[in-house]
Amino acid sequence: MLQPQEDDISVEASSFPPVPIQEISEDRALTETVLFPTPKLFLKISKPEIRQSLRALTYESVFAALLYSIIGGALLSNFLLELGAGPVEIGLLAAIPQMVNLLQPLGAYLVNRSTSFRWYFLCIFIPSRLLWLILLPAIWLVTSSRITGYQVIQLTLAILLVANIIEAFGRAPWLGWSAVLVPQRLRGRYFGFRNSILGLTNLVGVPLLGLVVSAWPGGTLQGYGTVLVIGIVLGLISVGCQFWMTDINPQLLKVGDSDTSQPHGMDFSLFKDANFLKFVLYLSIWCFAVNISAPFFNLYMLDNLDIDISVVTIYHGLGTGANMLMLLLWGKLADRIGNRPILLLVGVLVAVTPLLWLLVGSDRISFWIWLPLLHILAGATWAAIDLCTNNLMMGIAPLGDQSGYFAIAGAIAGITGAMGITVGSFLATLPGAAGLLGLFVISGLLRMVALVPLVFVQEQRSIPLGQLMRFLFSMKQSTDLIEVE
Repeated sequence: MLQPQEDDISVEASSFPPVPIQEISEDRALTETVLFPTPKLFLKISKPEIRQSLRALTYESVFAALLYSIIGGALLSNFLLELGAGPVEIGLLAAIPQMVNLLQPLGAYLVNRSTSFRWYFLCIFIPSRLLWLILLPAIWLVTSSRITGYQVIQLTLAILLVANIIEAFGRAPWLGWSAVLVPQRLRGRYFGFRNSILGLTNLVGVPLLGLVVSAWPGGTLQGYGTVLVIGIVLGLISVGCQFWMTDINPQLLKVGDSDTSQPHGMDFSLFKDANFLKFVLYLSIWCFAVNISAPFFNLYMLDNLDIDISVVTIYHGLGTGANMLMLLLWGKLADRIGNRPILLLVGVLVAVTPLLWLLVGSDRISFWIWLPLLHILAGATWAAIDLCTNNLMMGIAPLGDQSGYFAIAGAIAGITGAMGITVGSFLATLPGAAGLLGLFVISGLLRMVALVPLVFVQEQRSIPLGQLMRFLFSMKQSTDLIEVE
């Protein structure tokens, strides 16, 4: 489930502690792995193949994460701002990846008609990443005043659109290939380990890249062009890592025969599931509310507060670090009280966060204390939102129909998220809308509204809301007793 976040904090959630890859490799579950155990299908992958695939998947993710931090987030936002972009262009920068999520079902359709996951993704990721090479001569032309900054902005958004359209066909199939390669008994520990590595990569790599951009002798535009070259090379290395991942024929994953299998399409009977509809209502309002303001926190810091890009990336690094540290805590707490109570409690904090930005100014206290604390708060709270939203969705969806539930929820999240970004972009340009600070207020209030449908969502393993405060109070009493003793 894609969950939009402010401040470009993007860390996959897992409630399992990270473990070394050597420990994963020696797990007895790797002796022989049986995946998708249906009456018609038993797909076996040997222990050496799994060990090699897990290592390759980890390296692939690290290199890809560095690429996407360059062609998205604060670095790309700062590049467009240097060219003269405004709120509308920054809004489109965030809206395009959301809108193309509607193409994900088509990607699942196409991969089901291919015979190799590896070659399918080679045909997707190589063109989408090489496409960014077009931007390099444009950067040289604009720095030599042969073309205007607005033309480069248009070209950048066009490249972003085409690249995301191509990659949208691979987002859902990539999850399918990963699910085959990672044994079910090890998925929690492996993805927890990988998420920690990705978090550390972003924590160290993004500030360093921001420092290169801001300190480049030829200016920030040339500096971005330099890190873009690095990113494209890393992206191609990421693709090369796929050759060490065990290839699977997607045709082998088709379950059943012609008499028992269902046609490849969407089962719309899930719209009769009242609990699912309540969750989708919450998710749609939430994505709309978050994305009204999410793309504009970077704009506010870089443009309104005139903070250097290297400092902004350090702020993001603090948020990423808080996200990493809090994942284990939220995971353990979710196992005890359920996901819905955490979403409600932490959701209030996430709703209040945009309002706290009203206290930020260009003074030293905001620069050294307030902004770092806001990013740490965002990272810590969004760790809970990501983790518990995905887990709650898994708990709501019936075991045999999860793909349909995820597809519908993902499409609705993409649509409402793009709508929120579009509305926010135009509201930011209205003279009577109080600018970006007005967007932050609207976003905070709508986030509060989104929590109302979540109150009525049922989760089997969560404690009732009436018992939640008693549980938290009992935890506080236990802590006090320990301190007294």
